[in-house]
Amino acid sequence: MNPSNNVERHPKTVNPDSSTFSLTVNGERHTLTLDNRTTLLDALREHLKLTGTKKGCDHGQCGACTVLVNGERINACLSLAVMHEDDDISTIEGAAEVDHLDPMQQAFVDHDAFQCGYCTPGQICSAKAVLEEIQAGLPSHVTKDLNAPIEISDAEIRERMSGNLCRCGAYANILKAINQVAEARS
Repeated sequence: MNPSNNVERHPKTVNPDSSTFSLTVNGERHTLTLDNRTTLLDALREHLKLTGTKKGCDHGQCGACTVLVNGERINACLSLAVMHEDDDISTIEGAAEVDHLDPMQQAFVDHDAFQCGYCTPGQICSAKAVLEEIQAGLPSHVTKDLNAPIEISDAEIRERMSGNLCRCGAYANILKAINQVAEARS
């Protein structure tokens, strides 16, 4: 049951091991027939050839596979593709337009927040969601006053980005990049 529109979603079972379902990725509708055990990450990388989303730990611990599903961030390695019937999925490939980078991508470039670049797609997707979560008033574990508007602070951003690891240690630069976009929005 999809709580947003109360419409039941049932992928069509092709055989006991696979299903056919449709989803939208970066604005483009796709119909896939996949093994029911295929993760969203593997569907994106292996079947749709969108390799920007990275496979790091494959256990939901590093955040390299972070994508946005209906505007909310998830670890694509922990979610089965078949669960995303009719969902709207955004990956790093959908962040920029042909002629210019997304503001978050540009901020990562401006602040050298990408070093080796492996975690960057997940970091950018997560960072975009962080700012949306704060704007929507969704508290984190470090939000001080649950009855007041959430203030963007380094502690708030660090807490919300804690699920995205950077082996190069570019955390200070990532924080600067997110703050740049947050300041530009305000």
